[in-house]
Amino acid sequence: MPSGYQMAEIGEPGDMEEVNEAPGLEEDRSSLKSTMERNGKTQPNGPVKDKKLGMIKQFRESMKQVGERSPLFSNSKGSKDRPNSDQGRISIEPEVTSLTHQLPPPPSPSLSAGSPVASPLKSPGGFFQRKEGGESAKDSPPSQKKHSRSHSDSSAIGDSLLKKGASIRRSLRLVGNKKDKILKQVRLPSVTEITVEEKREREKESIEIKESYILPEIPLTPLSVMQINELIKTEVLEEAHLNLLSLRQEFQREREECTEEASPMELAKKEKDLSILYRAMQEKVKEIVRDSNSLSSRNKELLMHVARIIQEEEKREAEPGGVVGPGDWRGTWREAVSLGVKATLMRVNLDRPEQNASWLAIHLGLLGKAIVEDLEKVKGELQGSYPPSFNVFSTYMSCYHGAVSQHLNTLQQQVTDLKDYYTLLDWIINRYESEKIMTSPSLRPEMEAENTGLSLEEGFLDQLKAKYCMRAKEDMRASLDKILELENEDIWIKKQAPETDDEHFFNSDIHMDIWTKVESNAVNSKRIDANLEMRVVCSCLEELQKFPKQFETKLRCCCNSVENSSLWADYQITYINSFTALKEHMEGYRESCPTQVDHLSREVDGLVHRLVQGLEDQFKNDVRPYLRRMMTRKWLSKDEDFQQLYSRTEKLSQRCSQMRPPYVQTFVSRLHYYVVKEYVSQLMKNNYSCKNRKHDKAATKMRMQWDKLKDLFEEMTTHDWLHPVGDHLSNIIGETNKRNIKNHLEVLVADYPDISKKHLSAVLYFRGLMRGRERQVILQRLTELKRELGTAGNTGDSRRALFSDMQVTVTNTDCLADIPFSCLSSSQTDKERA
Repeated sequence: MPSGYQMAEIGEPGDMEEVNEAPGLEEDRSSLKSTMERNGKTQPNGPVKDKKLGMIKQFRESMKQVGERSPLFSNSKGSKDRPNSDQGRISIEPEVTSLTHQLPPPPSPSLSAGSPVASPLKSPGGFFQRKEGGESAKDSPPSQKKHSRSHSDSSAIGDSLLKKGASIRRSLRLVGNKKDKILKQVRLPSVTEITVEEKREREKESIEIKESYILPEIPLTPLSVMQINELIKTEVLEEAHLNLLSLRQEFQREREECTEEASPMELAKKEKDLSILYRAMQEKVKEIVRDSNSLSSRNKELLMHVARIIQEEEKREAEPGGVVGPGDWRGTWREAVSLGVKATLMRVNLDRPEQNASWLAIHLGLLGKAIVEDLEKVKGELQGSYPPSFNVFSTYMSCYHGAVSQHLNTLQQQVTDLKDYYTLLDWIINRYESEKIMTSPSLRPEMEAENTGLSLEEGFLDQLKAKYCMRAKEDMRASLDKILELENEDIWIKKQAPETDDEHFFNSDIHMDIWTKVESNAVNSKRIDANLEMRVVCSCLEELQKFPKQFETKLRCCCNSVENSSLWADYQITYINSFTALKEHMEGYRESCPTQVDHLSREVDGLVHRLVQGLEDQFKNDVRPYLRRMMTRKWLSKDEDFQQLYSRTEKLSQRCSQMRPPYVQTFVSRLHYYVVKEYVSQLMKNNYSCKNRKHDKAATKMRMQWDKLKDLFEEMTTHDWLHPVGDHLSNIIGETNKRNIKNHLEVLVADYPDISKKHLSAVLYFRGLMRGRERQVILQRLTELKRELGTAGNTGDSRRALFSDMQVTVTNTDCLADIPFSCLSSSQTDKERA
């Protein structure tokens, strides 16, 4: 586009007026025409080349004279030396056409021909914008004058431009086709480097909406009700509002005058029309404000008119009888903002729970993104369309807090799963006020002075936390049921042998599954609230208290058909380990939930005790037949029964090596005590008495078997005090000289003070010493030793009671045990004399 004609396109409308009013433009056109005619007549027979050069030279001089005489010439001096490769060629007709494109718009069709007031232009400064201090419209800058001109002035300017542009076009066409090609190469200086659109955008950006304004002149005669309503519908709010004010003033005058011409019915009708129009205006304002953030292309201009209308109506509400129509325009504006915010939230995608398991997490993520994007638009676009008193950003923030709170209340009614309750609480407490949403860096610095918290209903958060705790408890119950079901399907039904861990202990994942569930609930709850963590953990532990008995019932029900006693023993050891580990894990919550941990510990201890007892009872039932045949004639001659006893004890002892502390030591010690007690108890039954020096063989065998049993239990038992009893008894039984037996009693009584005369009598009976003076001396020595040690009449230390737990079978020979030794001595002396 030639630079010489860009002035009309890119200049201000005021500049166009100067072009139209240039006094030498017509004279220049005539001069150009005459010059071109002279060029055509002076050398009709000359060379074509010289003729063309002369025409070009004269054309340039004429164009130079036209430019110098035009008022636009002074505007282009500053850029005449500026290079512009894109403006080297000119096209005359498009440039003149561009002048017509800059003409002001024709009068609004909504005004009647006789209306005394013109329609203000829809531009940021045309309707209400003016200087503070009450300056008149005529004193305003040119950019404001152009909007206050009448449509007749605009039409006159347009006609003048069209005529002069056509005249220039006709003059230039006289050169001919060949000369047109040469003219297109003429380079004219550029006026400016920016386009009209860029300049307008800069003007828009530089406009600052001030708090004060001057209302344009209100028409004396308003448009008809239908015309005003049509203006409202087509969003010509500035003109519609001026006519509304005019109609309002007309109504007030007529009401005050109360003339006969203005009947009460007509006044009532006019008042009704006025109310309807105001209601329509208010609804249109609500619609524009509601959709302002989604239709931001028209916001700057339209919202400024909305703001001025609201300001004007608020001023007039303070006047006597000033409230017309619905009123409360600022409240209407806030309501519209709230509706727009709610519409934004409703547009966020929300799947149904059955469609997507992560429906809530996805929705809340999108919701936060939509909130930030919307507030960024408010900060960057909408905020500059209102005067400062509207507090646009704060209003939108407040509306978002309220709308999001209502939306969350609706969402929580659809929540059923624990993970969704957590997602909702986490979003409310941790995410909403974080940098991801409300404190996003993109919303600063406006956000720094705002409240970032939600406007939740009182008690809403507490109710949500209570539901979360209840759901955590229900979820814990379901998880425990699932654990039992999986254990039954994977282990018990298939009679699967238990696995061992890295430490070679029998292991089940039950305790880890339970602890993982409780710990995950605790960790998640702690992210939300420390108090919520305690409540959730306590809820889980309360539900877990019922599990040990449920597990035991299910275990015995499903494993009754297990014929393999070894497998059943392995199961018992496995679950002793698992529940022992579970108890240790739960001890970590004692500080926050001491009561619940105590109750759970008692339940776990009860289960473990019953499992250990069951394992012990199973062992006793297995070895009891073999123990009963100890210290008999068959035992003395054969080793089958002891081998069976030893084999079963050894297997169980090996299994116990796969039981975790501390129960393994307790269990093995109880087994050790049982085997020792039952083995020695067979001496107390008086089933066999060694004769013909068989006591020596019995003592040797007893010592050998005792050493094996002692080696078997030595590493795992805590009852080391049981080890010497076998040696002590073997020494008594194997003693060849009867008189020396009493010498072995001192260590026996010292280690086992609960031994009585009956127990010693039974041992002597097995030794073959059933009667006689030596037997009585031995028993008397026992009495003396117990008296010396202070254990006479009691069983000694209850923690080391062994013989006191053994019953003795009384024989006829035991009746002499209570005869005083002096009597036995005199009887023996008489027998010798005879």
